[in-house]
Parts: sequence; structure tokens; C-alpha cells
Amino acid sequence: MEPSHAPRDPSAALPVVLVGGLHTDARRTAVARLLRAVPGSVALHHDLTGAARSTVTRTVRDADGVLGGGETPLVNDCACCALRADLIPALVRLADEGTCRLAVIELWDSVEPKSMAEVIAEHGADRVRLTGVVTAVDPALVLPYLACGDDLSDVGLAAAASDARTVADT
Repeated sequence: MEPSHAPRDPSAALPVVLVGGLHTDARRTAVARLLRAVPGSVALHHDLTGAARSTVTRTVRDADGVLGGGETPLVNDCACCALRADLIPALVRLADEGTCRLAVIELWDSVEPKSMAEVIAEHGADRVRLTGVVTAVDPALVLPYLACGDDLSDVGLAAAASDARTVADT
């Protein structure tokens, strides 16, 4: 049976899946598979490379490519605050439009899935519903990353200027 391409009922909550993990290629592969598996889905990604400059870059894409994007300020040197301020309104807009069947949130490398799941659960009201959390890993990198004591800021993965975690911590 072919998956339905019909729009989602806009009165129903928009299903949301979080995809996290430090291994960028594994994470992007997981997101691409979800986009292909669920026609009418979109992925939102917030790139925190500019966190030291207090900016976050958002990209929205579907299985065929980039649909849009923009920048939002880093709020209170807190990635979760910035994501909440930008992500929740974007998800609610998608839910209200009714054209998106699944929203896939591709988390930045060092953003903790638990904190973002709590943000979605708390602020998504009845418009969005967290339906899954996936951690994508590259099996060849798990042990080296667990043994890595480098600070996230030293390897360009900090979620904010004040992020003092190590690669192994994350």
C-alpha cells in the first residue's frame, strides 16, 4: 500500500520526531530516511555554529531540498531558549497550515534531546505532539567520542558560549 500524500487534518496535533546525536552524518541520514518515508514531512534544523556571535540559523527542508530558513538571536546565552522562541512558533504554523504530515527536528550536535522534548511538550499546547525521539550514532565513532575529553567549545560543538561540557559528557 502506498503512503498517503493527503494533507494532515489541521485540527489534529502535528506529530513531531526529534533526531539528535553528535554524529552529523548519521543524524542527517536518519532525517533523510524519515523525510523519504513520510511524504509531506519537513525537517527543521537550527545550526548553532554562530552561537559565539549570538545567532542561530534555521533551515527548513523536505525530501527534495531546502524550503526556507532564517536567523534568530541566541537568547540569554541559552540554546534551548532560542530554539523555544523560534521552533515552537514554526511548529504551530506548520500545524495550523495542515500541509505537513510530520515535523522532524534535527537537533544541533550538542543539544540534548531531553530538554527539547520538554520544550515541545510544555509549549506545544494541543497543536504539536512529540511522537518519537531518535539518537543517531556512527558505530565507528561511539568509543572514540566516549573517550574524548575535549571541551565542546574547543571542537566547535558548543551550544552556547558558556557551554562547558566535554564531547564525552554529551
